[in-house]
Amino acid sequence: MNRILKHRLFWPVVVLVALLLLNLVFTDGFFRIQMKEGHLYGSLIDIFRFGAPLILVATGMTLVIATSGIDLSVGSVVAIAGALACMQISDLSDQNSVTGVLAAVGIALVLSVVLGLWNGFLVAGIGIQPIIATLILMVAGRGLAQLITDGQITTVQSSSYKLIGGGYWLTLPFGIIIVAVVLALTAFLTRRLALGLLIESVGGNAEASRLAGISARGVLIMVYAFCGLCAGIAGLMISSNVSSADGNNAGLWIELDAILAVVIGGTPLSGGRFSLSGTVLGALIIQTLTTTIYSIGVPPETTLLFKALVVTIVCLIQSPAFRSKVFHRRRRPVAASAAPEEKVRVSA
Repeated sequence: MNRILKHRLFWPVVVLVALLLLNLVFTDGFFRIQMKEGHLYGSLIDIFRFGAPLILVATGMTLVIATSGIDLSVGSVVAIAGALACMQISDLSDQNSVTGVLAAVGIALVLSVVLGLWNGFLVAGIGIQPIIATLILMVAGRGLAQLITDGQITTVQSSSYKLIGGGYWLTLPFGIIIVAVVLALTAFLTRRLALGLLIESVGGNAEASRLAGISARGVLIMVYAFCGLCAGIAGLMISSNVSSADGNNAGLWIELDAILAVVIGGTPLSGGRFSLSGTVLGALIIQTLTTTIYSIGVPPETTLLFKALVVTIVCLIQSPAFRSKVFHRRRRPVAASAAPEEKVRVSA
């Protein structure tokens, strides 16, 4: 039991279960999952469905933070990817053309990777601090997204594109399947191969990794490119779900939710180690919290404050130092127990 209580994912699991049970009180049939027209529906399915973009962005952010970096530009990349894809599709003579939609998706994802490579080049190649390097694209990216759409909300009528974020496949929302595939590939590359150790070594001590023969610059550039790719896929999911692209509001503040999900999942901002399962759990907590806010009727003007309070509580109960101070669990010093023996020897 003591080992379970000390596990880094114990308290996030407790918080997630508590939020789900709270929704059960305010929402009738919250855990009910139904099959309609060959598709699964229910509140739990919706949490996974609407939380899929956040899980993707948080997955890329996890690897970046594991290298002791950070990426504030993922929200802008989300907006750029959705805007570019929708603009390409809106120019098609047949918006339902699978070939045309795939080409638009491919162009958007390539640009997302290029933007990630740009961040990696600034961090690893030039040596700019990650928070400054990515802040540049965070600010400029919104302008680029609005430049692509001419400052307008671009709408599309494409069933093929709608599949990415709003369609179903094998009874499940297609977005959930995309997330599952990305997570499986990421877990395989980082935990079954040596890539995860390389990322953690660079995050622990980049100079020592370089002296050991690891290309720290190459690892950093690759990680930022992967983060850009994840943000681009999330942007496609968000824009396709509403069949439109809003360069100003799409993915707004998703970078902060992604960082919170990573931290709640147990990955330290100092880098050196990471937990993909913890990140997924943290993203589900944030999405469930959003659902809970709507369920219990929290006023819209206090939504962000309520969300901040809950996240603060989660982070505090995860802290061993905080729990030790609150519950007064202090270990007995070893030197105190050894002192009587020394006194006996001296007296003897």
